[in-house]
Amino acid sequence: MKAAVFHGPHQVFKVQEVPTPEPGPGQALVRVAACGVCHTDLHYIDHGVPTFKQPPLILGHEASGTVAALGPGVESWKVGDRVLLPAVVGCGTCAMCRTGRENVCERMVMFGNNVDGAFAEYIVAPAKDLFRLPEEIPLIEGCIIADATTTPFHAVVNRGHVRPGDRVVVFGCGGIGLNLVQIATAVGARVVAVDVVDEKLDWARRLGAAATVNAKAVERVDKAVRAATGGGADVAFEAIGNPATMEQAFACTTNGGRLVIVGYTNQPMTLNVSRVMYREMEVVGSLGCRAVDYPRVIELARSGRIKVKELVTARFALDDINAAFDTLRRGEGIRSVVVPS
Repeated sequence: MKAAVFHGPHQVFKVQEVPTPEPGPGQALVRVAACGVCHTDLHYIDHGVPTFKQPPLILGHEASGTVAALGPGVESWKVGDRVLLPAVVGCGTCAMCRTGRENVCERMVMFGNNVDGAFAEYIVAPAKDLFRLPEEIPLIEGCIIADATTTPFHAVVNRGHVRPGDRVVVFGCGGIGLNLVQIATAVGARVVAVDVVDEKLDWARRLGAAATVNAKAVERVDKAVRAATGGGADVAFEAIGNPATMEQAFACTTNGGRLVIVGYTNQPMTLNVSRVMYREMEVVGSLGCRAVDYPRVIELARSGRIKVKELVTARFALDDINAAFDTLRRGEGIRSVVVPS
């Protein structure tokens, strides 16, 4: 099969022929329809964040496709079924999995990190972890549900505990941030979106944001957000991965508010601990999504309560994967996908 192989940091992908994997017991071979282009992959390529499996490695963790073959013992799927792959697979037996937090499994396996991913024509996955993708959801664009949609769902519902009527601010209107906007809106929050690109703020309004703030156009972002929210946000989400914007987001929250960190960085941030204590503030992290929530997100997309197709703004052939990542580096569009076939 053809695959885009990652050979190490600061190197371009090499599209080459590699052996097609064969499904073992309990596994399914999936013909990849599309795989999303994510900043997580960019961290491996541009910033030297290590992968658990040493390169050469096939990246890509946001995949949809059709079942091509089944290993021994698989009875719940048939060849041709439309499926979505979760970004992360839990072991099902560790303390985290047994308490319903399989997204932080002690032995988690992430596609395109611990094992080969989906920037390829085929991928092998545990059959028990696949999700059925309804006909109402386009197969190619539906791939972004695997991460760009489910990760914000977990952040909003399970970590942010956003409730109807909450005042929410979202910092960063890329693929993750815009889904934070539309999911928080879908659960009944009033959302203020913050970015430095007017086009992305326009997208945020289309997806339900009640107000937007261009951080470059105001003297103090926290004052602008407090004015837009009538005193401060109940819940703030940071989807950029920058300590400075994390601190800004925290400054936008009201007494008793909650900051949810969704963006990744390996740099420290500074917090006013006295405010955390005296005002009973909360700062929590959010990673991925629990497997049990995937069907809920898929149903939100199937019923049209959240948009999926519209957020895929570019498609690239596998041979053009390096151009896809250049698009991501330039911050163009919302979400690009790679279509292997």
